[in-house]
Order: sequence, then structure tokens, then C-alpha cells
Amino acid sequence: MRTSKAAIRAGYRSGLEVKIAEQIKKQGLPVIYEDTVLNYTIPQRIAKYRPDFKLPKKGGFFLVETKGLWTIQDRAKARYCHEQIPNLDLRYVFSNWNQKLYKGSPTSYRDYCTRLGWLCANKVIPDEWLRES
Repeated sequence: MRTSKAAIRAGYRSGLEVKIAEQIKKQGLPVIYEDTVLNYTIPQRIAKYRPDFKLPKKGGFFLVETKGLWTIQDRAKARYCHEQIPNLDLRYVFSNWNQKLYKGSPTSYRDYCTRLGWLCANKVIPDEWLRES
């Protein structure tokens, strides 16, 4: 997996994260990047997960994770967090939400999120999410 040098220089891990940070800035919202650590348990061990962005909403905040490739390990981590953390509002922005979970899979990233009731978007944070503050 290649990370662009420009993204790394900007303090991010991917070009998609840079793009989302720029979108948040253009909305006049503060870019709060990877400041929240979620503790979750993988059977027999405690693990940590740091979502990419934290955005305000009425009564609190929501978290946004950006994904190009969404591996089985990433999906397991997401499921553990959603199952174990009450009232977690963790949303996903994919570089291509039509990408299949694996070669030959009938299920796209979007289908997977929809089936689990998780909010997701394609390429950018939807304006309605940004207007929730």
C-alpha cells in the first residue's frame, strides 16, 4: 500500500484523508484529526483504534473513518467497536463504496455498511453530515 508523500508531509496517512481535511476546512469547521482513541476488546486482548476525524453535531460529535482498501481486519475492528461502545457514531467515507469486500464478492463496502445500519459515503463527507453541528 503506497501513501503519497504529500499526504505524509501534511500529517495524514492517505490522499483521501488530505481531501477530507480540506473539505472540512472549507466548511469552516475545525479539522480534528485522530484525537479520539476507542478502546475495544478482541477476545482475549484489549485493542485500540483511532478513527481519522472527529466532527461536531448537536449534543456531541461523530467520528469519520476514511478507507480506500477496507480489509477483513478493518471490518472486524469496526464491528467490535460498534458492538462494544454504546452510542458510538462512527461513519465511513470510502474512496469507492462500490468496491467489493473481496474478489468475487457480491457485497460492496456500501452494502456491508447498509446491512449493519452504519452511515457511509463515497469520496467526500456528505454536506448533511457537515451541517449537523
